[in-house]
Order: sequence, then structure tokens, then C-alpha cells
Amino acid sequence: MSRFNEGLKLIEECCGNGKDNVIALSTIAIEKSDEGYPRPFVRDVDALYENGVFYVTTWAKSNKVMQVEMNKEVAFAVCYEGISGTGIGENLGWVLKPENSSIRSKLREAFSDWYDQANNEQDENCVILAIRIVEGKIFRDHGAVQYNLDFVNKTEV
Repeated sequence: MSRFNEGLKLIEECCGNGKDNVIALSTIAIEKSDEGYPRPFVRDVDALYENGVFYVTTWAKSNKVMQVEMNKEVAFAVCYEGISGTGIGENLGWVLKPENSSIRSKLREAFSDWYDQANNEQDENCVILAIRIVEGKIFRDHGAVQYNLDFVNKTEV
């Protein structure tokens, strides 16, 4: 098994199989700092992992979605799992769009304890945000074991 596949297997074991994961999602704020620099913005979100993508249900007018629409580059860290990386954020649109039906069903199941309390699916601003992993890093044993995964080229670097 290649190192890329070993790392992918670790991510799947930690985050996959319909699990509700808490990830720290970092975006770049729309407003710059007083010095004119881009400002990072981070928040914890519940996310479902599948095939190199984290999926989040959210509101289309939330800061995270508006920030992703201005700059699709994001960073993430899976809380308490030693998994982090960068990715591309994409608003997949309204949860009830026919093309979202498969992932919507999986999100409803993974988030079943709270999904209906937090989401109004009748509101077209209830959307799915996809975070497509570009680079992933996995640390185990206090850094003694590390994987640096390139999801674009499907290699470990």
C-alpha cells in the first residue's frame, strides 16, 4: 500500500463512515486588517467526510460562505485527531436541490441529533458547503509518524 493510501486510510478511519466530525474551518475575512493585510477567520463546524471532501450544512449568508465566495482557499483541522490541511471551499447551493439529494441524506443521518433544530431546509439559504481537500497532514505519536498528502496528484510528499 502506498503512503498516500495509508494516510487516506487513517483519515477514513478517523473521519469517515458517516461520522459527525468537528473541524476548525479557517477562511480569509472580507475586510482587511487596519494595516491592509488579509485577516484569517476560524470557527468550529460539524462536517461529514467522504472521499476527500468535508461537507457542512450552513446558511448562505453566513460569514464563512461569503468569505469562501470571495476567496475559495480554506484551511481546516479535525479537532483532536492530528489531521489538518488546506482545501477549496465551494457552495453547492440549497440542500433541496436535486443534485444534492445523496449528500443531503448522508448529512441528515450524520447530524440526526440536531439537524432539524439547526437547519430550515425550506429556506433556500440553507446550503451545503463542500471543502475539497488539496493538501492534508496527519501527525501521530507526537510527530514521530507524519503523512503529507497531496490530494491533487494522489501522492505522499
